Amino acid sequence: MKYNLSEINALIRNRRTIYPEDYSDRKIHREMVENMLTNATWAPTHGLTQPWRFKVFMGNAVEQLAKVFQQLYKETTPPDKFKQAKYERMYSRMIKCSAIIAICMERQPEEKIPEIEEIEAVACAVQNIHLTCAAYGLGGYWSSGGATYSPEMKEYLGLDEKDKCLGFFMMGYPAGQWPSGHRKPIEYVTKWFEK
Repeated sequence: MKYNLSEINALIRNRRTIYPEDYSDRKIHREMVENMLTNATWAPTHGLTQPWRFKVFMGNAVEQLAKVFQQLYKETTPPDKFKQAKYERMYSRMIKCSAIIAICMERQPEEKIPEIEEIEAVACAVQNIHLTCAAYGLGGYWSSGGATYSPEMKEYLGLDEKDKCLGFFMMGYPAGQWPSGHRKPIEYVTKWFEK
């Protein structure tokens, strides 16, 4: 065997979503994020378009991003739908993060590859980020709430018209125990064709 399959299985099966509320104050080093992003760029990509684009927020930029989320929520939410608790939670949740990566997709100008396949390639890149995050013992959470898909966020991130923001990957050191998880056995989700 070329690689230690038991270690790879353990990493994949122990990867967890850990929410920012459960992060400690310990900071992630930039080199760790760089390694995650390098691994992300090795995701499969049809036609080698490599559509992933990353905008990394660390240090004071995390708080600035949190304020942008709050501002966009306030500006784009009708007064009767506005919730003060949600507004405050956006900020308190994001500033618990040591790093936040805006996950973006740059659309191929020729549009030769179907857009769904470009989105899928970015999703594979995020899985590589999340697995590397777990290997470091870091908590990770792919969020797509709030103003993520808004034209205002697209403008804030400097994306072109056909590009997309697909979410924000939030990271931090977990404050507590690594959570357990479970999945349905493959028998529930698989149909075999052998004849």
